[in-house]
Amino acid sequence: MTPEQIPELLLNISYADPRILPDDPAERRGKVAMWAGILRDVPYDYAIQAAQAHYANSPYPLLPADIATQWRATVRERLNRHTDPTPAADPDDAEAWRAELLGTRHAVASGRTGPTEYRAITSGDPHPDVAGSLTGIGRYVPDHVRQQLAPYRPLRAEREAAVAAGRPDPLSVKCGWCDAPTGEPCRSRVVDVDGAATASRRRKPHPSRVDAATAAASTYRTEESA
Repeated sequence: MTPEQIPELLLNISYADPRILPDDPAERRGKVAMWAGILRDVPYDYAIQAAQAHYANSPYPLLPADIATQWRATVRERLNRHTDPTPAADPDDAEAWRAELLGTRHAVASGRTGPTEYRAITSGDPHPDVAGSLTGIGRYVPDHVRQQLAPYRPLRAEREAAVAAGRPDPLSVKCGWCDAPTGEPCRSRVVDVDGAATASRRRKPHPSRVDAATAAASTYRTEESA
């Protein structure tokens, strides 16, 4: 806001609060100079809106700090939602690159343009151009890479194969026999010659866990078809 706009601002505020304008001319000039210094970064229209919001909720006189504090909070909120777009300037020209970034941020901070908010391409319905690619990359790695990794991840490979074949995944539920948590293989209790008991991972899940997974899958399909 320019110093020339401050008298108009104070005049408009005085329609809601006559106390804002001093009667003494010298005091009024001093007040204009003080407000101009405090509100130099605040747009005039924003200051008017802030004054209206203040007197809609408070009977107390408005201070320039009330407007300046609210403006800084608004700028922070805008910049927190903003993601810098890639500048069009030559990246080898560091000065031009930096100037474009700063110019974009200043435009967002001042409200001349809205924040640039990027979202993950998997949020919502993807664009048709990327839908096919998402089929392969939406599960961390493409299918051909998963096949190459299968020998090194036998447990995960078995679970994926079961799901692909339409069979229930036993590890999708907790084992009621050995208390193995969801996602972990079942365990067998082994007692050595000294009588000490240890738990070892089972290659196959307990039959009761398979039954529980089958029942859970059947319940899910029933609810889906209802």
